[in-house]
Amino acid sequence: MPEPLGPDSLMWRYFGDWRGLLLALWAGSMQNMHPQLGAGVEEHSEFFDERWERLYRSLYPIGGVVYDGPRAAETARLVRGFHNGIKGVDKHGRPYHALNPETFFWAHATFLVMPILINERLGKPLSEQEKEQVYAEGVQWYRLYGMSMHPVPPDWPSFQRYWDHMCREVLEVNKATVDVRDVSRIGKPPLVRWLPDPVWRLLRPPTVRLVHWFTTGCYDPPIREKLGLRWTRRDELLLRVVGRTFAVVWSLVPFRLRYHPRARAAWLRAQGRIPANAPLAETPPRNYPPVEKRGDPKHYYPARAT
Repeated sequence: MPEPLGPDSLMWRYFGDWRGLLLALWAGSMQNMHPQLGAGVEEHSEFFDERWERLYRSLYPIGGVVYDGPRAAETARLVRGFHNGIKGVDKHGRPYHALNPETFFWAHATFLVMPILINERLGKPLSEQEKEQVYAEGVQWYRLYGMSMHPVPPDWPSFQRYWDHMCREVLEVNKATVDVRDVSRIGKPPLVRWLPDPVWRLLRPPTVRLVHWFTTGCYDPPIREKLGLRWTRRDELLLRVVGRTFAVVWSLVPFRLRYHPRARAAWLRAQGRIPANAPLAETPPRNYPPVEKRGDPKHYYPARAT
């Protein structure tokens, strides 16, 4: 049985950090650009009907594979199970399955890169040695899914070549990518749900432009080129200034407030502040899937067990 990650890992330190939410559009678009993954999203996902709810509830089981300690392997089996029925043939006649090892690993690869990107753009950039550690921990995390290790590069330099190859030669602009990048009519983020609707309608356009600008800065140059996005030296310098300023402000946030509830609970267990066998933090009812979809095995619905 693969060993779960623990509080001494860099993944624990960074993956459940709330700054990762700022990479949500980057991660979603990078995943959907994979031909098989994009086809699965286009034909099987209701993500676009309830964006915030899907995003927030997905953080719990995905983060749990990192943070659930002795229970992480069980969480990994749950996550893997969500993908069993996502298969078919795309409009180009290409078969796809969410559990194809190459497809499943690509989705994981984007999560694996997030701690590196978070620190590159919104914190203190990691050293090469730390990046190697993050990659090794990402592979340790991936083993918990019980998937074939065939597509997994053996080390960080090999992964960098794999990532570049995917960006240049494999990823494509498809309907799922275009759709996930269209946030022009997105609802209020949960953090500001108290805002009156007319105020959000005024704030939404500049917020969307800012999110797209930040996301463009996080893409690799080949991805920007495929998406037809412009990124200037001035943009790069400005993002560096914004990112360093954000890092200073973030360092003032109390440790317990920096983390998603699943991650925060893991830290509390590790520190002995709650019992080691305390129930895992699950998404609140406001994030549950619509009533008519709660029996669908591809949806995470914690109340199903009760």
